[in-house]
Amino acid sequence: MAPSWVNNLKPSGPQGSELLDNERAQSNLPVNRLSEFLFTKEVLNRQHKILKLLQTEKIFEKSKNYFDGREARFITALARAKRLQQLAVEYRWTQDEYVMATDLISEPGPYGLHITMFLITLRDQGTPEQHKLFLKKAEKFEIIGCYAQTELGHGSNVRGLETTATWNADDKTFTLHSPHLTASKWWIGSLGRTANYAVVMAQLVIDGKSYGPHPFVVQIRDLKTHQPLENVHVGDIGPKFGYNTMDNGFLLLNKVKVPHVNMLAKYSSVDPTTNKYVRPASASLVYGTLTWVRSTIVLQSGGVLARGVTIATRYAAVRRQFQDRDAKASEVGENQVLNYTMVQVRLLPLLAATFALHFTGKGMMALYQENQKKMSEDAGKAGSTGRGPSPEELFPSTDLLADLHATSCGLKALASTTAAEGLEVCRRACGGHGYSNFSGIGSWYADYLPTTTWEGDNYMLTQQVARYLLKSARAVLKGNPSENDTTDIFRTFLARRDMGAAFDVLGRDEDIVAAFAWRTSFLTFEALKHRDEDKNSWNSLLVDFYRLSTAHSQYLIVKNFYEALRSDTISQELDNGTIMLMHKLFRLYALHTLEREASEFFSSSAVTVRQIQLARTKAVMKLLEEIRPHAVRLVDAWHFPDWQLDSSLGRYDGKVYEDLFYRASEMNPLNALTIDPYPGNETLVKVDERERLKSKL
Repeated sequence: MAPSWVNNLKPSGPQGSELLDNERAQSNLPVNRLSEFLFTKEVLNRQHKILKLLQTEKIFEKSKNYFDGREARFITALARAKRLQQLAVEYRWTQDEYVMATDLISEPGPYGLHITMFLITLRDQGTPEQHKLFLKKAEKFEIIGCYAQTELGHGSNVRGLETTATWNADDKTFTLHSPHLTASKWWIGSLGRTANYAVVMAQLVIDGKSYGPHPFVVQIRDLKTHQPLENVHVGDIGPKFGYNTMDNGFLLLNKVKVPHVNMLAKYSSVDPTTNKYVRPASASLVYGTLTWVRSTIVLQSGGVLARGVTIATRYAAVRRQFQDRDAKASEVGENQVLNYTMVQVRLLPLLAATFALHFTGKGMMALYQENQKKMSEDAGKAGSTGRGPSPEELFPSTDLLADLHATSCGLKALASTTAAEGLEVCRRACGGHGYSNFSGIGSWYADYLPTTTWEGDNYMLTQQVARYLLKSARAVLKGNPSENDTTDIFRTFLARRDMGAAFDVLGRDEDIVAAFAWRTSFLTFEALKHRDEDKNSWNSLLVDFYRLSTAHSQYLIVKNFYEALRSDTISQELDNGTIMLMHKLFRLYALHTLEREASEFFSSSAVTVRQIQLARTKAVMKLLEEIRPHAVRLVDAWHFPDWQLDSSLGRYDGKVYEDLFYRASEMNPLNALTIDPYPGNETLVKVDERERLKSKL
């Protein structure tokens, strides 16, 4: 333990708490009011209530999180998951309260896939009989499951899954089998050590004919001993880049039989009397479940990024380096890092992106809810479209969810990429200390990173968006388009493309939105020309499709942000000063994006070279200067408690260096080991005082 003279030391110069107090004093932004606008008072009260409860529970104490190895982290995560479920039962938590608790704990837990994909799949794809047989038990945690789709050899290409489920007409069962090593289920969350059941996606085979992947409920471990059942080989896949509190697992099945009732049959089934396959009335409803998952990722992305931006912004306001070259002689001392434009241009556009993603996520969920009712009413009309294994369909889809599906695919890809890449920018903006686990960014980034791959690889998803845009463009050209925003902007483009655009992107917010729409339309019709007229192969256009999907999704984010700022509720809930600041954040996000994608905006004639130059040299730099005084209060509005952030650098009170030193000096178990450093001595550890350190902590 540190001697008293060490404990009496303080950081030099202005203290972190003083610097953050000064930051908050220079802005009149009403933080609480903005927080309530973003989340509602009800959600903030829920957060306070749940946080207060979790802090009283010893198992949720976070002091060892950055020091424990993988096995210890997993055991702790399991203990936390069990206690969390006990609290949920004891206090009769709603789903929102449970989600709030997991957000505050901020680590993947061993029950993660049981609570999400296992329960959701049973609920959405099971019959009433299967609900009684499986779902009721799963909701009571009498059985614990996972969702086993991805395989060692197949991820994005679900149609290529190798696991088979063969119908046995003689005894009315299915035989599930892993015919190759690459058929092993892999990366399956909660499977490694926790789950005793799995929903296994397998190729349904009847009389030698494959009918594609279908879901089967399979017991994999004994409910008492928790040992694998006969002909089941299951385990954890090992340490990962992040996400190490989750037991991602592998699964191989050797001709395992399950009853007829174990095939989830809400949408499709095998008739046990005729032994015939019963096709789904509408594939759209399964489609809608996947869309919900992707919409949720979009909704969460703003908060994910905001966590890193909060830490980096607060630390940049506390950290001081060098003296301003143009400072007056009377201005002595080092400059706050946040005052340097090279730091501002990295962090403040990301700060603007957090709000852009937040409003887009809310818009995405509203669109999903709006379409759910219509989809249920019209179910069955969409089932007639034959969809082959090709990534492209040449005819306009009659699927009711085509627009929503494409939107969710594109936004999932862009939003999660923006969040993941933005977190790394935040970490690097923290300088050397950003590399420490105590920054709170590195582990958060590593745990979030798989989001760019699961629920559709971000690069693969862009093909879905491009396919939809090409079909919509064909429909517009033929004069029989659906009525939606996509076809509207295409028609506007076709009507004006021979006259030119001339958008005032530096003076009018609505023209910024129009310029993004124009760029999307231009890239769509260019891609359509390459595909339909020039007969270019699909593969040769994949890079173009990625750019097209990105452009379309950036347009949607800009449009959603703009429309959120024009809504009736914002004028009722926020004062004029805050609304003006939100408009500046909108312009910063949009114009910073525009200058980064300058070649596409220029080649489409959406803007001129001079406008791009002015956006870069004048507009963006002026916005950075105007937003800079409000930066700390803006991140405060995201309302992250210190307990949730678990960050030395992002502390609300600014005591960055005190906390960083304390964690390293007083909480680090490696400092409780006295080692023998000499190569000639076989002794490795001379004194081990780790138990004493644990008792003091």
